[in-house]
Amino acid sequence: MRWHAEFAWLGDGVATDVLIEADGERFTTIIPDVPAPPDAHRLPGLTLPGLANAHSHAFHRALRSRVQADHGTFWTWREQMYKVADRLDPDSYRALATAVYAEMALAGISCVGEFHYLHHRPGGAPYDDPNAMGEALIAAAADAGIRITLLDTCYLAGGIGTPLKGPQLRFGDGTAGNWARRVDSIYEHTGKAGRLHARVGAAIHSVRAVPREQIAAVASWAKERQAPLHIHLSEQPAENEACEAAYGMTPTRLLAEAGALGALTVAVHATHLTEEDIGLLGATLTGVCMCPTTERDLADGIGPARDLRDAGAPICLGSDQHAVIDLFEEARAVELNERLRTRERGHWTAGGLLATATSNGHFALGWPEAGRLEPGAYADLVTVAMDSARTAGAAPGYTAEAAVFAATNADVRNVVVSGREVVREGRHLLVGDVAGMLREAIGAVTGEGEGEREE
Repeated sequence: MRWHAEFAWLGDGVATDVLIEADGERFTTIIPDVPAPPDAHRLPGLTLPGLANAHSHAFHRALRSRVQADHGTFWTWREQMYKVADRLDPDSYRALATAVYAEMALAGISCVGEFHYLHHRPGGAPYDDPNAMGEALIAAAADAGIRITLLDTCYLAGGIGTPLKGPQLRFGDGTAGNWARRVDSIYEHTGKAGRLHARVGAAIHSVRAVPREQIAAVASWAKERQAPLHIHLSEQPAENEACEAAYGMTPTRLLAEAGALGALTVAVHATHLTEEDIGLLGATLTGVCMCPTTERDLADGIGPARDLRDAGAPICLGSDQHAVIDLFEEARAVELNERLRTRERGHWTAGGLLATATSNGHFALGWPEAGRLEPGAYADLVTVAMDSARTAGAAPGYTAEAAVFAATNADVRNVVVSGREVVREGRHLLVGDVAGMLREAIGAVTGEGEGEREE
């Protein structure tokens, strides 16, 4: 395959007239300042590496708009989330996740990290295939044409010292050892089955949901396999308070003492941190996944992204509960949140923010060979229109700034994943009507007819 990009971001700046060639899944040639060959696919606009959504809960997409109607807290939002979780089975989950991942593809996302804890039947009994729900997600990513890292999540308690109950029973495996035995099966099957679009990593839901004595076992599983390990960290002050009361330390310190921090670990949210916490994350090169649209939607707060970056923690991005699926919005929010927090401008360059959405995210998901336009990297690209009502008139030399600070998911025109064209001129080539798929899948899960609303 050959493409010719009007503009392309090559990591250290934007080049013009870039010839891009791929053989199978990998780029072979990236050459700027080349006239367009007659057989090359033209890519008007700014071409970027494929975007990486490092933190997703696919089934939360069914909550969009439904949780916006009333007041409430993170904890009341969580009760609505449990109701949706309790209605899913492997078939309905595959249908919903396929639609959600197709929406991601339309937004330029080539790889997703699915933080997966909805494992078992209602009541907690395993399916005949204990990994049926995880398999549904892997199949959904293939259907939608994107890659996936299934971050299989250990979730053992409803809170520190509190057993699982109600819908939470679907999440639990009893012990970290049971969790590891179940995950070994899907990890090994994914490696042997030749599913080149999928990898399996681990997750600790939070220090609320995994007791201190079980954390090390999950971390060891990931380290032995050199697999990514993701953890919800200090999303809410209540989590910090509970951890301090139970263990006499912050969640970050608890994870450090359990051996759960490191370069293959990603702390998700990391909103309410002490200076010592920031130092621990930076010193261990632990990544941090910011999810600004979720963090502001749930009134979580503004995390210290700049301080974490300066301490040595790489920043990546996720859409989490999918209040919107738009990594351009997530990226610029990292900078704009810092402006609100400090009342100063200019904490991140456009290139730095693009790295959070591309190379940093792919590394966090265990795909270090993706997220860059260079020979040998996965042949993922996304082209953003520079002639829309949002981006038109960008000054010469400022196309990266126009993409980061003005573009939205609606400006994505073309998407290629692993050398395969998935989106052309804003249309998904594999599944067709993404909006219709979403309406049908969400209606099946919520039990609502189109246009109806439960009061």
